Amino acid sequence: MSESLTDDYLLYSPHPAASTLAQWLEESNQITRQILSNISAADHLVPQLNILNPPLWEFGHLTWFHEFWVHRDGKVNKPSFMKDADYLFNSSEMAHQDRWHTPMPSLDELLAYNQSVVERTQLLLRGSIDNKTAYFIQLAIFHQDMHNEAFAYMWQTLGRPIPFAPLSNSMGLEDNTQTWIHFPKSTIQAGSAPGSGFIFDNEKWAHSIDLPAFDIASKPVTNADYFEFLKSQANRTSAKPVAPPSYWKKDGEIWLERFFDQWLPLNPTSAVRHVNYLDAQRFCEHNQVRLPSEHELSLLMSQKEMIWQPSNLWEWTSSTFAPFPGFTADPYFDYSKPWFDGGYQVLKGWSLFTPDRLRRSAFRNFYQRNRSDHFCGFRTCLL
Repeated sequence: MSESLTDDYLLYSPHPAASTLAQWLEESNQITRQILSNISAADHLVPQLNILNPPLWEFGHLTWFHEFWVHRDGKVNKPSFMKDADYLFNSSEMAHQDRWHTPMPSLDELLAYNQSVVERTQLLLRGSIDNKTAYFIQLAIFHQDMHNEAFAYMWQTLGRPIPFAPLSNSMGLEDNTQTWIHFPKSTIQAGSAPGSGFIFDNEKWAHSIDLPAFDIASKPVTNADYFEFLKSQANRTSAKPVAPPSYWKKDGEIWLERFFDQWLPLNPTSAVRHVNYLDAQRFCEHNQVRLPSEHELSLLMSQKEMIWQPSNLWEWTSSTFAPFPGFTADPYFDYSKPWFDGGYQVLKGWSLFTPDRLRRSAFRNFYQRNRSDHFCGFRTCLL
């Protein structure tokens, strides 16, 4: 690995206090262990779908990832605490389809493995830590946060009870008034600068963007907005009409929406969720509006929430996931670079299951355009 791939992460400072990292780790790992400890043996089995992972594999993977980067310096020649863990749980090596057919350790074995790794990290955090150690501990925590959120997506997909309490208080929109917020032409900073704390490599580095004037919706597209589009003559008579979101159904004259294992009356004022990028684009075309770029949405989300309505959803943008100028991969090479293939869109924001520490306007989430299993929605800009 060349030096250019290993040095940048040492610039991700200042790092939180060791006591803060210890608290974050405890919070994140407690959620994971709660999820895995509260499912039956039958729930260890999930359909073989591209959007899912077997829960035991996912648990083993996030623990292995933590161990590999924090306690083994990312080196395969340092032995794992668990036999065959490198073979079983390295997502870069274990093919997705093989995760269903390869024998896995038992849940009890995985819980013990997880406990041993986390206890060693907590021991590290009782002493002084340097930038390198702080970086890899944060990477492990945030990686686990993302997998906890992925467990929520999986439980939603499968119609299981909610796996852990939402991390946001509000599920609805506080203000149903739609306004257009005008931003004049400006030069903004995209990406993240050295010395701004932990970042992911796809945020490197801060650079100036000339942003034309634009008008963006103060609130996301709602269920009522989306329903009007679905029942429009143009959509119904289209050769390929857009279907209702996956978790909607009609019961007599009432529309319902599934939230995990509960079918609830569709709230017309809530932000529409589980809409993929392609259908969001169709909505925009019908209503003669457009999706915001990632830079436009970042600028909005950096404003005080008094003027705009968060959706508690990851919001689609018109920006294809691509490297910023001068990008170099960090030690976890597979986080970003393999996905710069033109098939992924940037999303901004957060969901109900994203912890505050990941809710940064510079954070770039990314998904394939046909995905809607994650908690995603969108807002629009005027043409």
